[in-house]
Amino acid sequence: MQFLQSLPLSLQSILLLVASNVFMTFAWYGHLKNLATAPWYVAAFVSWGIALAEYLLQVPANRIGYQQAGFSVGQLKILQEVITLGVFVPFALIYMEEPLKLDYLWAALCLVGAVYFVFRSA
Repeated sequence: MQFLQSLPLSLQSILLLVASNVFMTFAWYGHLKNLATAPWYVAAFVSWGIALAEYLLQVPANRIGYQQAGFSVGQLKILQEVITLGVFVPFALIYMEEPLKLDYLWAALCLVGAVYFVFRSA
């Protein structure tokens, strides 16, 4: 954790959001592959446990970003959406073995616009 504290606050927030998003993606979608034959409530409890790890990273990430790095709530949300797509696409391709779709590019371009509008007055 000492390494993380030596980084700029905005980067600390972003890296924690990336890490939390990895856990979130596995909590939301990993059970579709790993627990496909298990009852839904088993998948829900396993996902809930993974989501706890996500929250243990996401809450400090948002606090650092908002209280110390100077991000607005809207900027944090758009950062989260960009990170979500950046984590989800490799997850879908590599872990879930889904085909690459051009739709991911279009979604990313829409997020570029969102980033522009939310950060333009910063």
